[in-house]
Amino acid sequence: SDKSIQCICSICVCRSLQDQDKDYVGFATLPNQVHRKTVKKGFTFTLMVAGESGLGKSTLINSLFLTDLYKDRKVLNAEERICQTVDIVKHTIGIEEKGVKLRLTIIDTPGLGDAVNNTDSWFHIEQYIDQQFEQYFRDESGLNRRNIQDNRVHCCLYFISPFGHGLRPLDVECMRALHEKVNIIPVLAKADSLTRAEIFKKKRKIKEEIKQFGINIYEFPECDSDDDDEFRMQEQILKDSIPFAVIGSNIQVESKGHKFRGRIYPWGVVEVENPAHSDFLLLRNMLVRTHMQDLKDITRETHYENYRAQCIQNMTRMVVQERKRRWVESEFIDWSFYCIKK
Repeated sequence: SDKSIQCICSICVCRSLQDQDKDYVGFATLPNQVHRKTVKKGFTFTLMVAGESGLGKSTLINSLFLTDLYKDRKVLNAEERICQTVDIVKHTIGIEEKGVKLRLTIIDTPGLGDAVNNTDSWFHIEQYIDQQFEQYFRDESGLNRRNIQDNRVHCCLYFISPFGHGLRPLDVECMRALHEKVNIIPVLAKADSLTRAEIFKKKRKIKEEIKQFGINIYEFPECDSDDDDEFRMQEQILKDSIPFAVIGSNIQVESKGHKFRGRIYPWGVVEVENPAHSDFLLLRNMLVRTHMQDLKDITRETHYENYRAQCIQNMTRMVVQERKRRWVESEFIDWSFYCIKK
C-alpha cells in the first residue's frame, strides 16, 4: 500500500542519515541556506551618473546593462541647456539573469555644468543622497522594519571630459561635496577621442589632482592572505585603471564578418568590449561581477553610519537643550513664586 511504501522510504532516509559521518552536524550548509534566501529575495543596486552633458553617460549606462533607459528622453538644444538647472532623473528596471533578480536604479543628473554660473550646482545631487539616507533612517527607526526598501545611492560614476587638461574646478568641487556621502568612481569619458599615450597622461594627471585636492574616491579592498595570485593581479589591474577610460555604443557594427557594439570611423573601428580599446569590460566586471557587494557594504557601514551617527548626535543635542530650557523655566517659576510669596 501507499502507507507502507512511505514508511519504507522514511526508514531508508533515516538509515542513510545515520550512515553519514557521526561528527557532521550540518551547519556547513548555512551558506547554501543564505544563498537560497537571498536569491529568492533578489538584489538591489542604485547607481548615480554625474558629469557635464555630452560625455556619453546615457550611452555607457545602456551599454553596461544591455538596456535602453533613455528612449523617451527629450534632447535639449544649446539654449535650453544653458537655462536648465540640475535635475534628478530616476530610472528603475528589473533585470534577471540565470534566476538571479536585480532591481537596478539609475540616478541621472542632467544639467550639471551646463549653466553659465555653476556655483553650488551640485547641491541638488548632495540633497538627493541625504534624502535617501534620511528615508532609510526613518524606516529603520519605525515599527515595520521587515520590508525596508533600500534606495541609498551605492555608487557614483563621475564622468570627466577628455578635452581638458585634467579636472575642472567644477569637477573638484562636486566630487569634494559628495565624496563623504557616496562611493565615487571617476571615469574618463569618450576614450576613443584620445590616443593610448594621451589616455595614459590624462589618467596620471587626474590621479595626481585627485590626491592633490584631497578627494576620496572608492578604494578597492585589500587582498586577504589566502587570496590566490590571479585574484591579486586582477585587483591590481583595477586599481591601476582608475580613472576608467571608457567608450559606449548602442549600435551593432560589422567588421571582417564579426558583429559587435562599437563605432566605425574613416580611420578604423572601435570595439566597446575590446580591452585594447577601452576599460569598458574592467568597469562592468568591477561594478557587477566582483565589487557590487563591497560598494553596498561601504555605503551601509561607512557613509550611512556617518549620517546616522550625525542624526543621533543632533537628536541628543536637541534633547539636552530642551531639558536645559525646561530646567531654566522651572527655576524661574520657582523664583517668581518665592518672590511673590515673600
